Amino acid sequence: MPSQPFPGFPARSRLTPLPDVFFSRLLPETESLTELKVVLHIFWRLYQKKDSPKFITYDELLSDETLTAGLAGSTTSASVLREALDSAVSRGALLHTVLNDSGQPREAYFVNTEAGRSAVSALQCGPPASVQARGQTPARPGAANIFTLYEQNIGLLTPMIVDELKEAESLYPASWIEDAFREAAALNKRSWRYIARILERWSAEGKGSGEPGRDSKKKRGPERYLGGRYGHLVRH
Repeated sequence: MPSQPFPGFPARSRLTPLPDVFFSRLLPETESLTELKVVLHIFWRLYQKKDSPKFITYDELLSDETLTAGLAGSTTSASVLREALDSAVSRGALLHTVLNDSGQPREAYFVNTEAGRSAVSALQCGPPASVQARGQTPARPGAANIFTLYEQNIGLLTPMIVDELKEAESLYPASWIEDAFREAAALNKRSWRYIARILERWSAEGKGSGEPGRDSKKKRGPERYLGGRYGHLVRH
C-alpha cells in the first residue's frame, strides 16, 4: 500500500487516448494485473513518441524505472516483464518482431492497430539491412513536453492548437520550447502566439539575441525557420 493516497489528477494534464474496444474486449479478458500494467504503459510510452513507425523495444521497457517499479515482486523484473509481454502478444493486444540494429537483434513491440500491423509487415518483408532500430530515447520521468507546457501555462488544448504545437515540436529543440514558455510566463504573456514569436526570433537571429518578446521582421514564411544554429535540422 502507498504511504500516502493519490492526491488526484491535476486540472491541466495531458491525456493518453485508448481505443474503445480496449475497454469492451481486452480489459474484461485480461486477468493478469501485470499484463494490464505493461500494456497500458506501452500505450502511454508510444503516444509520446514522435518517430514513425511507433514501437518500443524490450530493452527500453526493461530499463524504464517507472515500469519496473510497478512490476516488483517475488521474481525478477525481467522475468515478470517477459511473461506479461508474451501474454499480451498471445492475446493479440501487442505485436512482436525482431529488428536488426547494426547486426544486433532487438525485440520490438507495437500496439496491434492498423498502423502497427502495416509497420510490422513492412519491416518483416524488407531487407535486413533496412530494418534499423532507431535510438528512441524514452521520455524522462516528469519531463514536460510541449502539450503539457501549454496546458500548464495557457489552457485547454484544441485540435487547431495541437497541430501548431506538433509543428513547433518538430522544428525547435525541446530546451528552446521550455525556455520560450518560461520567458513568456515571466512576462505574463500567456499566449501561444507570443511563444511562437519567441521561437521564430530565436531561429532567425540565434537564441539569446534581442529583447524579450521582440518579433523579428527580417524573415517571413518558411525561410524564417532556416536561420540560426538549428536551421540545418529544418531543411531535412
